[in-house]
Amino acid sequence: MVQLLVTYMEMNVRPAGEPLPSPVENAVLALERLEAEQFLSLYRAVGEPLRWDQRLLMPAQDLDAFLHSPSTAIYVLRIEGQPVGLCEFHRIDTADIELTHFGLIPEMQGRRLGPYFLNGALHAIWDRAPDRVWLHTDEWDHAKAQETYRRAGFSVFDRKHEEVSG
Repeated sequence: MVQLLVTYMEMNVRPAGEPLPSPVENAVLALERLEAEQFLSLYRAVGEPLRWDQRLLMPAQDLDAFLHSPSTAIYVLRIEGQPVGLCEFHRIDTADIELTHFGLIPEMQGRRLGPYFLNGALHAIWDRAPDRVWLHTDEWDHAKAQETYRRAGFSVFDRKHEEVSG
């Protein structure tokens, strides 16, 4: 087991202003209902460098139920039709929505797509009028994750060390 510093962040108000404009042409951000194979392909492409495994460990039936649940919202960023980013929210039918996974495939990082994508997905999820949106991030996430979340309007509400399998 490994001790990992986990930072919990929350956003209690809708992002100010209009959604950010796309920094690249042909970028489309949309809420999508993905089938398991499509979802896992994008999940791996985004998450392997970050050691994401939660959805990979789910039994197929549980993953399918999760993907088709009315409590799940998955926003996909596509460029020229190709999926390049994933933003997954859980418990969207409650006042306390969790942002469970967010990221871009490595070759799309560093192009200001992350802030654009996160801002657009947050504007859309705040249309559901939650009391807050929260997330947790850790030392295995992208080095700029916390900074991106802060700029999007999140603030830290807790930090703790948690044991995870390495």
